[in-house]
Amino acid sequence: MSLASLPTGTVDFHVYGPEASDHPPVLFVHGAVVDLQLWDRVAGTLGAAGHWCWSVTWPLGSHRIACPKAVADGPRGVARMVADFIEDQGLQGCTLVGNDTGGAVCQYVLHHRPELIGRVVLTNCDAFEVFPPQPFATFFALLSRRALVRPMMAMLGSTALRHSPVGFGLLVTDPDPGVTASWVRPTKVAAKIRADLATLLAGIDPPDLARVSPTMRDFPGPVTLVWGTADRCFTPALGRRLAAAFGDDRPGGTRFVEVDGARTFVSLDDPQAVVRAITEIAALPTR
Repeated sequence: MSLASLPTGTVDFHVYGPEASDHPPVLFVHGAVVDLQLWDRVAGTLGAAGHWCWSVTWPLGSHRIACPKAVADGPRGVARMVADFIEDQGLQGCTLVGNDTGGAVCQYVLHHRPELIGRVVLTNCDAFEVFPPQPFATFFALLSRRALVRPMMAMLGSTALRHSPVGFGLLVTDPDPGVTASWVRPTKVAAKIRADLATLLAGIDPPDLARVSPTMRDFPGPVTLVWGTADRCFTPALGRRLAAAFGDDRPGGTRFVEVDGARTFVSLDDPQAVVRAITEIAALPTR
């Protein structure tokens, strides 16, 4: 694991594949209360095929290095950190891949720093006023109160509850107990991480994202949305609405790919679907 010291904090990351790649670099952005493990299967497969991939643990609740400056402005602050990481690591023109809350972060990056991004692949994610969806809107509202973070996350120490329909069981078909336990551990053991999570969630502003999502049409590069059809949080209807916001006036248009049986974490339920989308979009020209 490597570290990058950025203006608003330090993040850990892992690089897959060769630096001397014929393909554009790929940068992954996960959602709230997960980490870079969300992308392991996708990034590992792409790396073995010669793609240069960067998987980062962003300060979204499962991070291990506190980043109070990054989360002070909620997801917008994390988006600035993503932009800083791209510049710090020389990844301009990358393919930006986002999921869940990370999809909202990607939309903020595209709104404010589109020149850094060459191509976009989004899997099931927040968009417009769905930020976050139920039942997580209620859960996140409670977690935005710092005093409640520790007791609420402690309840997720139970695998049965953690994998229930009010936990990760709603987001992935077959959760890995070890991985999901690692996702909730940082908030259980570190007060600074609990403070970061509460600050981040308090900064979620649905009307703000509702203003940003319609501006996606201004991004000129190729776009693919890879959407799990079994997702009850981010429905296919929301995905098609986001695809329409990007529009077709771009190289290759905007592709909307449905993944049967996949839930929110398409990268875990059907990693090959995400691999195919990234491989195919890498071959498309940018303006």
